[in-house]
Amino acid sequence: MTLTPLRRLLVLATGVLLLAGLGAWSVLSAADRAAEENKPRAGGPAFTNGKVDLADPGRFVFRNMATGPQRDRLVSVPAGTAAGAARTTSDVSCLRFHAAAGTGVCLQATTSLGRPAYHAQILDSALRTVRNYPLAGIPSRARVSPSGRLAAWTVFVKGESYGTSFFSTRTSILDTRGWKLAPNLEEFAITLDGRPYRSTDVNFWGVTFAQDDDTFYATLSTREQTHLVRGSLSARSVTALAENVECPSLSPDGTRVAYKKRVLGKAALWREHVLDLRTLKSTPLAERRSVDDQAVWLDDRTLAYALPAEGRTGVDDVWTVPADGSGTPRVLLSDAQAPPPATR
Repeated sequence: MTLTPLRRLLVLATGVLLLAGLGAWSVLSAADRAAEENKPRAGGPAFTNGKVDLADPGRFVFRNMATGPQRDRLVSVPAGTAAGAARTTSDVSCLRFHAAAGTGVCLQATTSLGRPAYHAQILDSALRTVRNYPLAGIPSRARVSPSGRLAAWTVFVKGESYGTSFFSTRTSILDTRGWKLAPNLEEFAITLDGRPYRSTDVNFWGVTFAQDDDTFYATLSTREQTHLVRGSLSARSVTALAENVECPSLSPDGTRVAYKKRVLGKAALWREHVLDLRTLKSTPLAERRSVDDQAVWLDDRTLAYALPAEGRTGVDDVWTVPADGSGTPRVLLSDAQAPPPATR
């Protein structure tokens, strides 16, 4: 059939209308999906506007994981009434976060030229960005020393889970006094089994700091074994202390390390333990579920850690358990990731 100029015009107009309708449908569908994703969970935490201050005494500051527009924001609650308190919301979003003595480290994701980009933000007590450092991969762990002087972060540069056979990490330590960065702990000298050690498969993750702003502990992985190492930032060296230790967290008194211990070979199952650094005796904790987190010490007797929330994909709850192996795990915060200790 030969199309007359009028029929060509009608066909063109019809096509334009169809495309416009399809475009409107796509926009509305995307808006509906976004609205559904941002819809607050029924019975979830309440939020209030206000000031979030890392130096505010008696408050937990943590990453909110409740669905809604505050997802991933840093929020704060009074430590004594954490479970049911309304959350004061900031405008800072983090994938990983830790703070001490008014200094915070926030590992963030952004988009650059259509591709994900990751950054470590050093925050002051008012959550203002003091320094920004590009990251080589997906954020995994973050820690600040008790004085607030040192910050550490770990990222995955290959693979996205410690439970997989093939992954690679990069761990960095920053001294905020002079802004000196040790970009990769793999450059430090290693002592393993009393001898200098080198291997191409070395990975580090999960730094935790002592009070002296020089000593740190971390996980060293090599030849399918993990080791607790004690390091010196000034000497640029680490020494292996014990096997099968991951994501250590040093107690406030500096005598013990909480950690996750792999309990079923290569399977991604871990049990929380506490290691006495003087005797190297390890105590399993009352938490029997698999904990894939770097726990925090709320005080010298209590640990907090994140576990996937039951029935809610992509959401964690924070639980606590006594550090001596006694007691029963209890929920501290829902829709959250483990907070640093409240400022005293």
